[in-house]
Amino acid sequence: MDHSVDKELARWPHSKGCGQQLNVQEETSDEWHSSGVSTGAVLLHIFVSNIHNGIECTLSKSANETKLCRAADTLEGRKSRQRGLDRLERYVHANFMKFNQAKCKVVHRGHGNRRHKHRLGGEWIESSTEEKDLGLLVDEKLNMSWQCVLAGQKANFILSCIKSSVAFRSREVILPLYSALVRPHLEYCVQLWSPQHRKDMHL
Repeated sequence: MDHSVDKELARWPHSKGCGQQLNVQEETSDEWHSSGVSTGAVLLHIFVSNIHNGIECTLSKSANETKLCRAADTLEGRKSRQRGLDRLERYVHANFMKFNQAKCKVVHRGHGNRRHKHRLGGEWIESSTEEKDLGLLVDEKLNMSWQCVLAGQKANFILSCIKSSVAFRSREVILPLYSALVRPHLEYCVQLWSPQHRKDMHL
């Protein structure tokens, strides 16, 4: 699919101090300035909407990351995964983009995984035992204990900030602060990482 993105639109995510306004019917907001990151996220779909074409593996795209998944318990599975990586490399090269090689990792999962190496372009991809996936820390064994630790640390840090900066400790003051600032860290995607071990539940 060709979106026919012109050069000016392609340069928009990299603009510095680019002003924006919101128009609703007859009303226009004040102008504000955003960084290239937030502006670039708006255009992500345009730039990579067809990146999956011709790839045999499962490809997941989000605002700032792309994941390539495939069982590699057979020779054909390993070759298919490498072909997918090669195709991604050709795609970004043809579209004048590049991968941040330092952030590209391979996470091996499953019992008896042989940990085959893969390359992106001419470089081997580093293996990792755990990576953040949409804000959740997931390890190679799908053990969520470290995610529980991180969520607990964030929640306790915010609680200590509330304790040191809020003089009134009434329920009417503390409960809204807790609901707005603390609970989101304990509930974000909790359906996935819900603690199963007693130590994690206690934490």
